[in-house]
Amino acid sequence: MRYLFTCIVLFSLIFVSACTKEKPNSRSQLQNESQNQKTHENPQSSKKDLHNIEKMNVSRNRNAVKTVAQPSAVNVLVNKKYFLPKNYVPKDLVYPTVSFIFKEKIEKRKMRKEAALALNKLFSGAKKDKIYLGGVSAYRSYVTQKAVFNRYVKEDVCNNARKYSALPGSSEHQTGLAIDVSSSTGKCAAQSCFANTKEAKWLQSKSTNYGFIIRYPKGKESITGYKYEPWHIRYVGVSLAKQMKKRNITLEEYYNVYPVSK
Repeated sequence: MRYLFTCIVLFSLIFVSACTKEKPNSRSQLQNESQNQKTHENPQSSKKDLHNIEKMNVSRNRNAVKTVAQPSAVNVLVNKKYFLPKNYVPKDLVYPTVSFIFKEKIEKRKMRKEAALALNKLFSGAKKDKIYLGGVSAYRSYVTQKAVFNRYVKEDVCNNARKYSALPGSSEHQTGLAIDVSSSTGKCAAQSCFANTKEAKWLQSKSTNYGFIIRYPKGKESITGYKYEPWHIRYVGVSLAKQMKKRNITLEEYYNVYPVSK
């Protein structure tokens, strides 16, 4: 069943539902659908792509919002169609030993251990190239993302907000595998002007060597559903990151489940 909402918001709890057109099915139902679903997202899907979908263990109904059954997988796809379980919290969150543009030791400094170790190496590699990076925002809980999204809806109409901010449950930050990065000074942090910086160019060129991808690349907006964000990097592992860069594809293209709704 699909629910239609308006963007006329009266209470903070309504902000999120106002921009949600679809309701996730139950997790057990989605797992069953994953095993029984025989239709293809794309009639030209390769066997490899279909195998990737099976590994995700999610429903493949084009018109439904899905809840991923394996949220802790390093290669998990999370976007406007594939949601994390509402109560999902990574069990191995740690603090990377890198510089952030703020000093407080708070939630958004954390990442999953594997991603944190890779980020340490990425920052060290950048420093050797005389590129000095600073962390901006890493892990966000469901509750934090809800507050962030609601704030953007207050400042902008919901259709615009959804182009650059995720509904709670559909944010990569909740996976603990993603982080927004800037220069060590914080200049142009999470802003379009970051694209013209040497830090952004270094990330574009070298981040895959450390297992990270530019999650929302330029020219792929109609596929990812989000604006170009050169500062948002996502850990997927070195092998997959290099493969995706070589093929110039996004995670949506890797799993052959695109485009997503804007």
